[in-house]
Amino acid sequence: MEGWFDNIDWTDIGQASLDTLAMLGGSLLASILLGLPLGVLLFLTGKRQLLEQPVVYAILSFLVNVLRSVPFIILLIVMIPFTVVLVGTSLGVAGAIPPLVIGTAPFFARLVENALREVDRGIIEACQAMGATTRQIVFGALLPEAMPGLVAGATVTAIALVSYTAMAGVIGAGGLGDLAVRFGYQRFQTDVMVVTVLALLVLVQVLQMLGDWLVARLSRR
Repeated sequence: MEGWFDNIDWTDIGQASLDTLAMLGGSLLASILLGLPLGVLLFLTGKRQLLEQPVVYAILSFLVNVLRSVPFIILLIVMIPFTVVLVGTSLGVAGAIPPLVIGTAPFFARLVENALREVDRGIIEACQAMGATTRQIVFGALLPEAMPGLVAGATVTAIALVSYTAMAGVIGAGGLGDLAVRFGYQRFQTDVMVVTVLALLVLVQVLQMLGDWLVARLSRR
């Protein structure tokens, strides 16, 4: 094992880890802010729901399915012109966040819709019987009751984003994926590849453990 870590620059590893966390945090927050209302709207306009609108639901569902079906590496490339217009660059952390959000917000929206469908319909009917408005039902009953499922969905989305940030390294987005591509793959530095993969594995495990803990706490309420 002598000389195994000769190619490792721990300063680069640390900076790449921070870049990955920045991409993860920024894109996860934006994905939740966009995906949550979209998922709620999908649920409300669905069949036999509060605001049943078959045409609206069909259009939203189609758009969500289209965005979810595009391979993320293709989405990264296709969105380069839009990303440049939006943030001024397609490189680095800033250049990675728009495609990350577009790639995961529809995914999270579908998870939100599924979580809301798991809420006992009797709760909705009871709220309606008491004269509650749609807004009151959504914020006072649906979202609180679905919170464990929403947190579980956010955890799954965060883990998917970790893999997406690694893929974003292919187009120079920075982070651990970029380090793995430039040094581990292009320069055949296996030790760099191993360290970056281990760092990503640790990050995924931490996210999953945190998500499971939050779900357990919310489920006991």
